[in-house]
Amino acid sequence: MATSTAVSLSAPNVFASTPQFTRPTFLMCPPEWYGVDYVLNPWMAGNVHRSSRDLAFAQWKGMHNVLRSVADVRLLHPEPGCPDMVFLGHGALISHGVAAVSSFGPPQRRAETTYLRRWLTSQGFLIWETPRETPFEGEGDIVFNDEGTTLWAAHGVRTCRAAHRHIADAWHVPVTSLHLSDPRFYHLDTCFTPLAGGYLLYYPAAFDAPSLAAIERVYPAARRIAVSELDATRMACCALNLGRTVFTGEISRELATRLFDAGFDVVQLELSEFIKGGGGAKSLALRLSDLPITHRRIGLA
Repeated sequence: MATSTAVSLSAPNVFASTPQFTRPTFLMCPPEWYGVDYVLNPWMAGNVHRSSRDLAFAQWKGMHNVLRSVADVRLLHPEPGCPDMVFLGHGALISHGVAAVSSFGPPQRRAETTYLRRWLTSQGFLIWETPRETPFEGEGDIVFNDEGTTLWAAHGVRTCRAAHRHIADAWHVPVTSLHLSDPRFYHLDTCFTPLAGGYLLYYPAAFDAPSLAAIERVYPAARRIAVSELDATRMACCALNLGRTVFTGEISRELATRLFDAGFDVVQLELSEFIKGGGGAKSLALRLSDLPITHRRIGLA
């Protein structure tokens, strides 16, 4: 079994040797080897060998360029034999220089962690390992609230509930477990994204009744932005939130208006090739820093 050493956030100097950032920073991986070559989730079914690498690269570059306008973006070299490596958000959960590296259940994705772990180690991140027998898939299934003080974690498809406490122990923070009940929404990031200012973008039908009750206890109705099934199946909830800007795929005018009325700028990206593989904007970029985002409009819609 892999072992880890917990790091207490209350120790003021414990992160002195970890990476220091001056801007919000993300890690992305070019889709050089991307393709829907097998079926690991319902989105892949029917799309095997139907993805276009050229179109995927153009769409990825579009997101990369937009993200670079508001943050630093670093690159992880793509590796042959890892077609899903572009979905770096599934590879780890990172905060305060500590990286909880994923323990993928599907064997097709396990090689990715070797390359990501090596890069993170080379950059000075402290690695929090997860036992192989405890499946966990990074930001795909566990996410901090907008203040970085608590965790929301999903189980039922790809991450097991036993992993939740183990990951939370890396930062000694509370964790709330949510059960995913619709196999289409196999990761938490496909149906649940905390937004700045205490807002939540989510698809209620992806959760069972106790999970919905837990969500509603924390987020008042005025702060919950529930999406329709149509928007949910466009990966609207797999959104990357930077301050008051929400990066997501193509969504309905109604949802875009609701986000705007809540004070968010919405940047809609063409991500159709990645939806075929079961991912959206959030899964294509791994957050490396904890810095707040200074709000400014970037002139995109």
